[in-house]
Amino acid sequence: MPVVRLACTVNNYHWGKHGLASKAAQFAATNPGVAIDASQTYAELWMGTHPSGPSTVYGTETKLADLINQDPARLLSPAVERKFGAQLPFLFKVLSIEKALSIQAHPDKQLATQLHAKYPSIYRDPNHKPEMSIALTDFIALSGFRPLEQISGFLDEYPEFRALVAMTAGAFQQAVAENGDKRAALRALFAELMDADAHVQVERLLARTKESADPLDTSAEALAHRLNKEYPGDIGIFCVFVLNVLRLRPGEAFYMGPNDPHAYVFGDCVECMATSDNVVRAGLTPKLRDVPVLTSMLTYEYGSPEGKLLAPTRVGSHSVVYDPPIDEFAVVCTTLRASEEEQLASVQGPQILLVTQGCGVLVADGEHALEPGFVYFISPGTPVALRAASALIAYTALCRA
Repeated sequence: MPVVRLACTVNNYHWGKHGLASKAAQFAATNPGVAIDASQTYAELWMGTHPSGPSTVYGTETKLADLINQDPARLLSPAVERKFGAQLPFLFKVLSIEKALSIQAHPDKQLATQLHAKYPSIYRDPNHKPEMSIALTDFIALSGFRPLEQISGFLDEYPEFRALVAMTAGAFQQAVAENGDKRAALRALFAELMDADAHVQVERLLARTKESADPLDTSAEALAHRLNKEYPGDIGIFCVFVLNVLRLRPGEAFYMGPNDPHAYVFGDCVECMATSDNVVRAGLTPKLRDVPVLTSMLTYEYGSPEGKLLAPTRVGSHSVVYDPPIDEFAVVCTTLRASEEEQLASVQGPQILLVTQGCGVLVADGEHALEPGFVYFISPGTPVALRAASALIAYTALCRA
C-alpha cells in the first residue's frame, strides 16, 4: 500500500473560525459523516498518528498508527524508525484562527525531560516541539522579541506599558542605550511584565487609543484593542509591545524553535511540528499559566520580524521546500496550473500530502483523486507525480532522516 488516503480528525477549540469560514472545516468536510455546523468553531485538522487525534485509513476504522506499527521499517524507513521510534515523528495540521492563541513557548529536549519527570500530568512527554507555519490566508502572529530599540521607544510612548514594568524599565533602557547586558535586561523586563496585573493599565491604554476598523491592522494599538475583546484585561495584551508582529501572505512561513515565544492571532495556516504536547503558557489563555517556567526558559533572542520568516527553496519545476533546522520534518509546496505535472522527489521516509486548492490526480501505484481536503499517506521510496486538472496547490510534510 504505497499510497493510502486518510480521514482526519477535526477539533472544535474555542479559538477556531465558525463553520465553513474555517479552512479546517472545509477540508474536514471531505471526511465520511462530517457535517459542518455554521454555529460551531473548527480550529484544527490533525493529520498523523498523534493519539489525541489519530488519522484513519479512509473508509475504515483502521488507525494510521496501527498500520504503521505492523511494519514500521517499511512505512517509516529503517532510519526514521531507529531515530524516532515506530510512529510518525511529525504532526501535520491545518489551523483556522478567529481568536488569538496563548502567549507560549515549547521547551527544548533537556527541559522537556525535566518538566515531564517533575510534572507528568502537565508536561506529558519528554520531547521538544519545534513548529513551522505556512500561511493559507492573510495571517497574523507574534513571534520572538522585537528589536530592543522599538521596545525602549514603546516604554516612552505608552505610559501604561511603562507602569507595568516600573522596576526594570530604566535599567532596560540604559542597557539598550549603553550596550549593556541586553538579554539580561530584556529577561528582567519581560518577567516583571508577565507577573503584573494588567487590568487598570489596559483600561487606560484603550481609553487613550483608537480601535482600528481594519481586521488585518498589525499596529500595536490595533492589536491591543483586538486582544482585549478576546481576553479582557489579560497581561498578554501588552506582549504586542515586546514581541514581533508578523503579517504573512499566503505561502509565507515562519519557524518557532525551542524556547521561542510566540502566539497566533488570526488566519489560516498549515502547521507542522514534532510530535509532542509540551506547551508552556503565560497569557491570552484560560488554560494553566506557568509564568516562572516560561520566563526562565526563553533564549531572549531579539531582532526584526523579517528574521523570523523561513524562505523556501526551489526543489522542482513547480515545487519549493520549507526546511527548518531540525530532523523531524520539512514541508514541500507544489503549485500547478491546469494540465501541468510535477514529479515529486523520492523521499526515503514517510510523507503526508494535503490538497488545499484545485483538482487533479496523484499518480503512484495507480491514480488517486486530488481535491481540496484530500489527504494521503505516502510510503518511503514511492515515486509520486501530481497532475493538475485545474490550478492546484498541495502541501507535503515529510521526514527524511
